[in-house]
Amino acid sequence: MAITGLNCPQCHRPTVWEGNDFRPFCSERCRLIDLGDWVDGSYRIPASDTSVGNDQDIDNNENG
Repeated sequence: MAITGLNCPQCHRPTVWEGNDFRPFCSERCRLIDLGDWVDGSYRIPASDTSVGNDQDIDNNENG
């Protein structure tokens, strides 16, 4: 069963899955562009701020 309707996540051109060494990208160029975006921080995974109130808890544990 072949995957159809797949677009490169970088350039959005149609690409194939089977036999594609660079999947899900269409080419090595698009794969490297995406890697560079991760390395330079263009892509960020949001994180919740869990530090609120934790500083006081840490101080209490160190002193108590």
